[in-house]
Formats: sequence, C-alpha cells, structure tokens
Amino acid sequence: MEIVAGTSPKGLNPRVWDKQSPYYLPELRALMVSYADFHQLPALRRRAMEVGIHKALGVPQRIKIYLDNGAFYFSSRNIETSFAEYENFVLQAKPDWRPIPQDFIPVPSMTKQAQRKCFKRTMQVNESYQHDGFVPVIHISRVLEDYIEAVKSNPKLCAKPAIALGGIVPHLLRMPKAHPYQEVLQKVQRVRECFKDKQLHLFGVGGTATLHIAALLGMDSVDSSGWRNRAARGIVQLPGSGERMVAELGSWRGRIPSPEEWERLRACQCPACQQYGLAGLKARKIYGFSNRATHNLWTLLKEAKWIEKHIKAGTYKDKYKEHLDNSIFRPIVDHLVTTLVITQYRS
Repeated sequence: MEIVAGTSPKGLNPRVWDKQSPYYLPELRALMVSYADFHQLPALRRRAMEVGIHKALGVPQRIKIYLDNGAFYFSSRNIETSFAEYENFVLQAKPDWRPIPQDFIPVPSMTKQAQRKCFKRTMQVNESYQHDGFVPVIHISRVLEDYIEAVKSNPKLCAKPAIALGGIVPHLLRMPKAHPYQEVLQKVQRVRECFKDKQLHLFGVGGTATLHIAALLGMDSVDSSGWRNRAARGIVQLPGSGERMVAELGSWRGRIPSPEEWERLRACQCPACQQYGLAGLKARKIYGFSNRATHNLWTLLKEAKWIEKHIKAGTYKDKYKEHLDNSIFRPIVDHLVTTLVITQYRS
C-alpha cells in the first residue's frame, strides 16, 4: 500500500524527498498537493504549467505527485471553479495522478435526498471526464450502491484502472450522524469487492492505526496530511501506539509520553531523532515542526512496511496484537482480522 504524503506548496519544509536535506526519507514514493493551493498562488500555478509540477515544486521525477482537486476547500468557501482551467492545469503541469475536477462531498448529517443530489452531481463530472487519465471519485454515503451501479453500468468508467474513494473522514472523525465504524468498514469492503481489478485510493487516512484498517480492506494507496498537522500541534506518532504530545504549543493538549515511550523516542532511528534528538522534537517554530513532521512521516512509512511484511508472510494475525495498542481503532482491527481472509497484500 502506497503512502501518499500530503503537503502544501505554501510551506514545503521539511523537504523529506530531497537527498540533500537532513530530513530525507528514502522510503517516500509519493506526495499529494491540492489544486486549491495553486488556485491561491497564481505565480506558482503559472510556473507549474510552464515547467511542470515536479520542477515547479523542486520534487524529483522519481517521486509521484498526486493532485487533489480541492473540492472540500472550494465547497466550504462557496468558490466556483472552472473545470476547463483545472483540465488545462493538469494537462500542462502533468501530475502523475489526478481526480476529476470536482466532486460533491456528502456529510453524514445530510438527508438521503441531499446525499443523492451529491451523487448525481459527482457522477455528472465522472461521466464528463472519461478521458486523459482522470480518476473517477465515489463516496462512502447512504447512496454508495448507486455509485457502484452507475460506474459498473458505464463501459468507459468501468474500464478505468483506478477509482478514488472519499467521504470516509467525516465518519472517522465522528461528525454528527456519522455511521457506526462497522458500517463504514462494510461499505469500503463492498467497494473493494465490486472493483477487484481497480487501483483504489482512499482519501484522508493515515494515522498509524488507520493504516492497518486501510491495508486490511485492500486499499492500494492512502493519503494523509496528518504527519504535518500533528507536528504543528506539538504531536508525534509512535508505531502502534498513536499520538503523544511532546511540545506544548498554544492551547493544544494531548497525552504525554510515558517514561518508556520517552525512551522509545530517544532510541528512534528516524533522521530527525538521530540528528537532533528529543530536544529537536520538543523545539518550537519551523525547526521543531520539521523534526516532528519528519518523525511522523517516517513512522507512517515504517508502520506500512511492518503491515506489508506480516500480511505477505501470513503472520499478521499472530503479530498485530502485541504491536497495535491504539485504544480507539484496535477493536476495528480486531473485527477485521476475525471477519476477513487475509490472503495477500496489495502493493
């Protein structure tokens, strides 16, 4: 499963893809940036269209760049965007992966009628962009079966090699009227079963525990900006153990590492911890942020590698209980392990 690290052209530090950077992570293979950022930065937008998105951002070609269409940003601000401008940007800037220009995201509190309206509007865009590698988007919602039927009944969409799956984040964050976790998992599993031959990308998942869930459900790639967002709040991630607060910044609060966990952090092998130690994780401003962010992304990449190793070896069921102690999502993993036949790892 590919970990796509979400970042922003507004602040590209730490440059974890740069071999000359002290924060270089050789295991990183993909980044995600949002079209909304290019919309807000017209000079960068023009440069990306002139020289390509990789060169404009200073990212080597060996790192794939996924483009998010910015649908959440635009819809939350009632901003109308031009599909033609998005398409032109994609064709000129040449990201490696791009979804349709816009999807209409249902939230759990919507009525089924309102969610069906989002479905119809999203499918109109899906059907209009059956060309040039645009990835169709479907949503975890009350009308998921309508999405599945609509894609399967359209020969061109059904022939697409990839599908993006959105709408899961509001449920994981327990927004008002969010579906029970088990129901959400069943819906994701349903998509995997219906599109066995597709590369499935799951938007907005990427904590150490939720990586296990995505992998067990057979996702091919997931994206997360959490490695940066957590770092900005003074939070680091520990393999199998979730989040810990290592720097008090503003009003943010969280669980403080135990003495044993401080020792684990002291022994951490990530580039930031190896070079700058606990003092680097605790520091403020861009220096501290870069250290925590690097540590968090390294942890996600390491966790994904652990999951892949044990699923491939057939030892996941025996090993995960001693590895994963996250109190929120552990029961979900327990449920998946007991109900799924884990036979292969999708890489």
